Amino acid sequence: MKNKVMKQLLPDKNGYYGSFGGRFAPETLMAVLAQLEKQYQAIKKDKTFKKEFESYLKEYAGRPTNLYFARRLSAHLKTLKVYLKREDLLHTGAHKINNTLGQILVARRMGKTRIIAETGAGQHGVATATAAALFGLKCIVYMGAEDVKRQSLNVYRMKLMGAQVIPVESGSKTLKDAMNEAVRDWVTNVADTFYIIGSVAGFHPYPAMVRDFQSVIGREARQQFLAKENKLPNYLLACVGGGSNAMGLFHAFYNDKTVKMIGVEAAGHGVDTHEHSATLNKGAVGVLHGSKSMLLQDNDGQIQIAHSIAAGLDYPGVGPEHAFYHDSKRAEYVTITDKEAIEGLKLLARLEGIIPALETSHAIAYLQKLASRAKKNSTVIVCLSGRGDKDMNQISQFI
Repeated sequence: MKNKVMKQLLPDKNGYYGSFGGRFAPETLMAVLAQLEKQYQAIKKDKTFKKEFESYLKEYAGRPTNLYFARRLSAHLKTLKVYLKREDLLHTGAHKINNTLGQILVARRMGKTRIIAETGAGQHGVATATAAALFGLKCIVYMGAEDVKRQSLNVYRMKLMGAQVIPVESGSKTLKDAMNEAVRDWVTNVADTFYIIGSVAGFHPYPAMVRDFQSVIGREARQQFLAKENKLPNYLLACVGGGSNAMGLFHAFYNDKTVKMIGVEAAGHGVDTHEHSATLNKGAVGVLHGSKSMLLQDNDGQIQIAHSIAAGLDYPGVGPEHAFYHDSKRAEYVTITDKEAIEGLKLLARLEGIIPALETSHAIAYLQKLASRAKKNSTVIVCLSGRGDKDMNQISQFI
């Protein structure tokens, strides 16, 4: 089979994927978002930008990442041949660096000197602080006070690289509230500030821009898998909070209809409780942080507090392209509880000597359920989106 990636799905001119997406923004931001969209469209055609971006991905971030055949895990599962796309081996320990390097190059082209970001698990914050330090730009990271406590290691890492970390005490004190504060900052300081959004969410063109910067994951994985198996995989599997690592993997396979895509949401303490982050499984259509998508909300349309043991999945929304995939049935979205995620983490650690992030552990945990329904010798690529160093304080209580 030829390694040919077909024409990919794009948002329409207004930033919609079907009925999801758009740009719901304060008047103060409309001009800068229009400027950003113009710059984004220009860099997509700019060979110089592409060359510069790819050089940083290779020489600084450590791309390409390995596609590793997990032999012992596969033998344990019996029906599945499991390949792990090792984004955890990247500089900073997660896929987030792909996007922050891309966006910081855009920020420089726009003449911005101040960088802001939101973060949940801290991996996007670390990746943003890393990119800002690399180019000597001022960096401010907003992080929910609850996440500051449970991800203290990443807070230290950000501060070490010169970033100012601002704990957010409002609301649930998690990712949603950090994003709220980042938007407030941007509205106030729009002239010199560039907002690096960490997921495929937010105002158009951010969902498409982040997707494009992360799509290197799927392009590499597709080429690597074809070289190893001379065919396409049966399944793709990735955790979904906002959804950047999943979309990064899925995008290159969108037109390959034989490849089944599975996104794994956080069921927390159970999808029948109020303590979960299963937006696509239990949410409803609404607008949050600049785009129309699926959200967790009450009967009055108020945003509900999300819960997950994984700070990076603790978000009551999801990227609009994922909502479109769900609505069009191009991808399936399933759930894994906190307890199941811990068991998935232990399984990979003990069978392969790889400690995944708690976010990634949701995808690993679902492999056992997938194995029970898959035909023998089915193949799956799992996006190993991050490593578990940051989660050791939380994980230690379960060992």
